[in-house]
Amino acid sequence: MASLALTPPVFAILSALIEQRAGLHYGPEDRELLADKVSSRALEAGFESLLDYYYFLRYDPGGPAALDVLVDALLVHETYFFRDALPLEALVGEVLVPAVREGHKPRVWCAACSTGEEPLTLAMMLADQGVLKDVRLVASDLSPRVLDRARRGEYNLRSMRALPPGIEGRYLDVVEGRPRVRQELVAAVEWRRVNLVDTEAIAALGPFDAILCRNVLIYFQDEVARRVVDALTRVLVPGGPLLVGTSESLMRFGTALLCEERRGAFFYVRPKESP
Repeated sequence: MASLALTPPVFAILSALIEQRAGLHYGPEDRELLADKVSSRALEAGFESLLDYYYFLRYDPGGPAALDVLVDALLVHETYFFRDALPLEALVGEVLVPAVREGHKPRVWCAACSTGEEPLTLAMMLADQGVLKDVRLVASDLSPRVLDRARRGEYNLRSMRALPPGIEGRYLDVVEGRPRVRQELVAAVEWRRVNLVDTEAIAALGPFDAILCRNVLIYFQDEVARRVVDALTRVLVPGGPLLVGTSESLMRFGTALLCEERRGAFFYVRPKESP
């Protein structure tokens, strides 16, 4: 499908609208990439220019819903079970299991969970330790489409590429060539739609003993990422860890969180004396 022309002025206002809605940043070097991705949506909606499409998204009563569909198409949903599992193992062994043993019922949020492989991996690890029923798992994403898939627990074989021995047949089954996670694991997760640039929506979730927000901040400008981290910090209980991706660092944001190493994984911990 041919791309519609995306002039620098239209690129500026369209990319700003997308960033305002979802935090996704497109620099000038991404203009052709964005044109390719947006053109198909504009043409399908019957628009012959991206400026007209922008005006529709910005001012038409149906614009917000269409903008959400566009953002969904722009999001990267690549993930798989047991991806970068070391921090999850450290979280379970160093934080969650000890909390349960002390009589607590910790609450954990997997933010921007995509199709749900990360929270379901965490659920499998907790089930291995016999504490799944004692941990409250919340998982969220901006995309209703990927959340629907997560709630079904149905995946493709690529999602199993890092699966350790003993998981298939115990926590998931391959049925007609498609992995399906056992329903009791899917049901152990509360699936929510949350926009990470919406600070009020984050606050409404309530407090968490641990938060995972991995491989997300790299798509945000520093200012947006800082606001997201601040919002996450406010719902993190004192002493609770925030886990980000291995290629992400919070130190340049001047965060109040303290960086700690546990079992070879880095946690950003809210100081216990924080207000």
